[in-house]
Amino acid sequence: MSHVVQVQTQIRDPVAIRAACERLKLPEPVFGEAKLFSSSAVGWAVRLPEWRYPVVCNVNTATLAYDNYGGRWGDPKQLDRFQQIYAVEKSRIEACLKGHTVTEQSLADGSIKLTIHVGGAS
Repeated sequence: MSHVVQVQTQIRDPVAIRAACERLKLPEPVFGEAKLFSSSAVGWAVRLPEWRYPVVCNVNTATLAYDNYGGRWGDPKQLDRFQQIYAVEKSRIEACLKGHTVTEQSLADGSIKLTIHVGGAS
């Protein structure tokens, strides 16, 4: 029996943040205070390609702090991609912790289909 699930992502797991950065070939996230244009934020700083300032993930509140000046200092598609891959990696981590296996399929519209095989069966 299959089930289709739609995921609304809250970025709360440093391990999944690190996995998403690794998969996207981004620099390793760094925890601490990060400078934005006119402020700073504390959390896991993620450096997206061609973004002037990092995206700071506060895993306690699931909030993201960033300043891309309406897209002038960083393409919002890069942030969307990071959030998508974070969701995939977090789902994979949780499924594996329960002993399940995961297969992944990239779809033509840019979305990603994950199939979780309960009990590790294919």
